[in-house]
Amino acid sequence: MFEPVPGEPAAVATLDGDRALVVADYHAGLEVALRYDGVELRSRAEERREAVLDLLSRTDAERAVFLGDLGNAIGAPGREERRELERLLSAVVARVPVTVVRGNHDGGLEDVIDAIDAAHSVETTPSCGARFGRVGLVHGHTWPGPDVLRADVVAMGHEHPMVRLEDEVGGSRAERAWLRGRLNPAPFEAFHGSVEIDGELVVCPAFNDLLGGTWTNAGQGFLAPFLPEGMDGAQAYLLDGTRLGEYTRV
Repeated sequence: MFEPVPGEPAAVATLDGDRALVVADYHAGLEVALRYDGVELRSRAEERREAVLDLLSRTDAERAVFLGDLGNAIGAPGREERRELERLLSAVVARVPVTVVRGNHDGGLEDVIDAIDAAHSVETTPSCGARFGRVGLVHGHTWPGPDVLRADVVAMGHEHPMVRLEDEVGGSRAERAWLRGRLNPAPFEAFHGSVEIDGELVVCPAFNDLLGGTWTNAGQGFLAPFLPEGMDGAQAYLLDGTRLGEYTRV
């Protein structure tokens, strides 16, 4: 129903009978923003695009889902970011339909979609997410809608979860991670009122490896308004599938 692709910051999900590739936090054009911060990096737009296309082939996906923050600019994307978005979407819709779950960095997306061929093959969801059969999808910067929360699995992005791992000589490294735990109904019912909730919450790693993230085992707070209260007993997993145990104890 919702399973990570081994070794990759991506998952395969069954959405209304379709086999879908799901990636979160693509952040096209991130290098442009980094340059404003004094970090000079060449664009990795082509590598990102080819990675998505390769995953589509490897997973036999019938749909591509971008789980929020497909772009990086909060408002309208600049020229370089827009070019990356148009090339990405054009390449993907030439193979499969696309669903974009709206994130907080997707404000200018409609103009980009309208500019590509086969724009009718790209659908967007509201910021509160959408449910596709047994799977609910939301970016995570706002509260998931009640219908999303009724799903068996709710997948979100936004957090870019990472864990800091230390070795026996005191060295450390940061690794992208998945978080999986039960949905705790209490905070969602306090926000929405009574909602039938009995599912799992999956917090997806960022697809873009240049991003920072929420260091979940280093005391850093979450970004989503419903975390950490909205999940119980969440386990952390590395991209290769290694289970690290409860994320607070890693």
